[in-house]
Amino acid sequence: MKPPRFEYVAPADLDEALEVLADDSLETRPLAGGQSLVPMLNFRLAAPERLVDLNLIEELARVEKTSDGGLRLGAMTRHTQLERDPLIARGAALLAEAACFIAHPQIRSRGTVGGSVAHADPAAELPAVLLTLGARAHIARRSRDGEPGLRVERTLDLPELFLGPFFTALEPDEILTAIEVPPPVSGEGTAFDEVARRRGDYAIIGVAARVRLDDAGVCRQAAISLVNGGATPSLMDRAAEALVGTEPGPDAIASAAGVAADTAEPAADMHATEAYRRHLIRVITDRVLSRAAARARA
Repeated sequence: MKPPRFEYVAPADLDEALEVLADDSLETRPLAGGQSLVPMLNFRLAAPERLVDLNLIEELARVEKTSDGGLRLGAMTRHTQLERDPLIARGAALLAEAACFIAHPQIRSRGTVGGSVAHADPAAELPAVLLTLGARAHIARRSRDGEPGLRVERTLDLPELFLGPFFTALEPDEILTAIEVPPPVSGEGTAFDEVARRRGDYAIIGVAARVRLDDAGVCRQAAISLVNGGATPSLMDRAAEALVGTEPGPDAIASAAGVAADTAEPAADMHATEAYRRHLIRVITDRVLSRAAARARA
C-alpha cells in the first residue's frame, strides 16, 4: 500500500522545524523514526498534508548528563542507543533492560524515544518505563504573536502528557524535544519484564517497576506501570502504595501484585481475555517487584 500525497520538509535545525509547524495552512505532522507513522500513512489511518522530517536536527539526537546527575535524552535518540549506551546503562538501567523487548532490531535501529512517547501507544514499552522512572517531557514551539523570543519551551510530567490512547497534551505546533530522566538514588532497584506471543510482538502484558528501600530494608518509594494494561499509559499508584512502608518480602509483594491485577483495566482482544491479562499482571508484577527489591538491597 502507498500513503496519500503529502508535502515533505526536512529542516536542518529545530527553529526551522518549529517555523514549519507554526504554519497552519496545511495539516502537519512531525516525522521521527516513522515506525508507527509510516504504517499509519500506508493504511490511510493518517493523512497529513505535510510531514516535517526531524532526522537532520542534530540537537534532538543528543544524550547528555544533566547537572543533577540525571539524563536528558533527545527526542531522536534511537532505541538501539538505549540498549548500548553505557551512559544510559549507568543513569537509567531500566531503560537499557526494557529496550531489548521493543519490537525487532531493524525497528529499534530507526525508532526513537520521542516518537514512541508522542505516539502514546499503551502497548508500547517506553511510555510505561519512563512513567516508572518519573521522567519529564521537554516541549517547544515557535513564539506566537506578542511572545518574546524565537521559541517557547515548557516541561510536563509524563502523567500530564498522556491524555488517552494515542492522545497527548502536545499542541499541533509543538515538538517533543527531549525526555529528562531523574538520577538514580541510593537504595533503588528497577526491573522490567513482559509476556508476548513471540519475541518482538506487542506485549500481552508488560510491567515496569521501581523500588527504593531505606537502610532498614523498608520500602520508602515505589512505582509500577503496565504495558498494554489499559487504555492509557499510566502508573499503578494504588499497587505502589500497597508496598510502601513494608519490608518487600514475598507476602508484601504478592499483596501489591494483587492490587495491580485488581485495579488495572485491561481489555480483551483476539490475543487474550481480560481474565488472562489480569492473571499475567499479577504474575509479572510479583516477578518484577521481587527483582527490583533484590537489586535495591544489593
